[in-house]
Amino acid sequence: MTNLDVPKKQQILEAAQAAVLAKGFSGTSIDELIAEVGISKSGFFYHFRDKTILARALLERYIEQDDVVFDRAFNEADELSEDPLHSFLIALKLLAKVFDDMPNGHPGCIVASICYHEQLFDQEVRNINAKAVLSWRSRFRERIARIAERYEPKISVDLDDLADMFSVVGDGGIILSRVVGDKSLLPRQLLLYRDFVRLIFEPAQVSEKP
Repeated sequence: MTNLDVPKKQQILEAAQAAVLAKGFSGTSIDELIAEVGISKSGFFYHFRDKTILARALLERYIEQDDVVFDRAFNEADELSEDPLHSFLIALKLLAKVFDDMPNGHPGCIVASICYHEQLFDQEVRNINAKAVLSWRSRFRERIARIAERYEPKISVDLDDLADMFSVVGDGGIILSRVVGDKSLLPRQLLLYRDFVRLIFEPAQVSEKP
C-alpha cells in the first residue's frame, strides 16, 4: 500500500507518532508534519484543529493498537491451554516474540511520552492516558486473579501490583533497549517477568521416592 492509498488523516497520525516517539510532543511541529505528509496547513487543520486534538487522536489510536496486540496474544494462548497459569505464560511468551520480531526494536510508548509532558495537554488527554494504564492493570489483574484461584501463591503478593509490573517492565524495557541500543532487552525483560509469575504460582514438583 502506497501513501496515495492511505487517507490523509491516517498519514498525519503515522507521521506524528513517528515524530513524537523520536523527539517528544514539544519537539514535534505542525509545520514538519505538513511537510512530511504533503498537505496544506488548512488541510491539516481540517483534520486536527490543534496539537491537543492531534495528541488525543494519537493516544486513542495507540491504545487501540496495543489492545489488538494483547487480544491476539491472549486469544491465541487461550486456544492453546485452558489452564489459567499456562495460558498466561504462553501469552507473555507470544508478546515477547512480537517485540523481538520488530526489526528496529519497539519504537516507544505514546502513553509514556504524554506522561513525561503532562503540562502540554488538557485534562481530557491526561484522563485518557490514566484510563489506558488502568485498563492494562485490569486486563492483567483479571488473568492473574484466575491463576490465584487455582494456584496458591508461594509469597504474599498484591495482585494489582503484580499486574502493574507488566507495565513497569514493559516501559522500563523500552527505555533500556533504546538507551543501550539492544532491541532484545525488552523481550528478555518480559520473559523474566514471565519467569517471576511462574515462580510465584507454579506448584513445587514432587520428587519420586527411589
